[in-house]
Amino acid sequence: MPATSLLLGSLLALAAPAMPHAHAYREVTAHALKACVFQPGSPASAPRAAVLLLHPGGWRAGEAAWEFDEARRFAALGLVAVAVDYRLADGGSGPVDALAHTCAAFAWTRAHARALGVDPSRIAGYGESAGGQLVPAAGVGLCPGRTSTARPHLMLLASPLLDTTQPIYASLLCTPARAAAYSPLAHAGAMPPTLVVQGEADNVAPAAAAKAFCAKASHAGGTCRLALYPKLGHLLTRDLLRQEADIDPDPQALADAGRRQRRFLAEHRLLTNDPAAKATSP
Repeated sequence: MPATSLLLGSLLALAAPAMPHAHAYREVTAHALKACVFQPGSPASAPRAAVLLLHPGGWRAGEAAWEFDEARRFAALGLVAVAVDYRLADGGSGPVDALAHTCAAFAWTRAHARALGVDPSRIAGYGESAGGQLVPAAGVGLCPGRTSTARPHLMLLASPLLDTTQPIYASLLCTPARAAAYSPLAHAGAMPPTLVVQGEADNVAPAAAAKAFCAKASHAGGTCRLALYPKLGHLLTRDLLRQEADIDPDPQALADAGRRQRRFLAEHRLLTNDPAAKATSP
């Protein structure tokens, strides 16, 4: 997975910080997992909404820096944006550990909300690909201990890997038969408001799972919107033959997805001072 995020920071002309302030939110085998915090440039008279960003990489690759452009984009909108490291799958770790770290990052953000200038009742999660499994797994209540402090209030998902029974996830587990226990699709229902950005021709995270996920959420009375882009693949790539190796996102689709995300945040009161973002979503 290339070190590029779904929506480019250049879509916004607003100023955003160049580099974040890094905090250690958890220690794992003497290694600090970092929460990289981008603060909006303008002063605020009240705590702001926040968004935690979880990177792609098939649970085996990637780092928080892969989401820095996206974090700058959200910070430019007025959110405190937190790009998060999580333990990658290797011989001694797996994607279940990554979920525990994701949950710990949400809990850390709430515990440090005052110092970060964050409203603890308005914290969103943004996940791409593998990160798009971690955020909704927390959102549907799969965190260890099932603690509410580890759940996002709103979810923005890009090409999310929602069905963990597929080999791409199950093969990373010591007990593949347990894969469904960590599946956002299997546990979809009552959950935070969710917007899913999805290429219709995605062969890494198939659109059928996103459709089923939103259908289950809607049936339970929740809000789950699916922005489906025809003839585009994983992370909205135009290269349908090499969807994991060559991410070539369609610029018009990227821009449209960014507008939809912005409106969705405003609709659910995470962007309270952005009149342009409050237009009704299509």
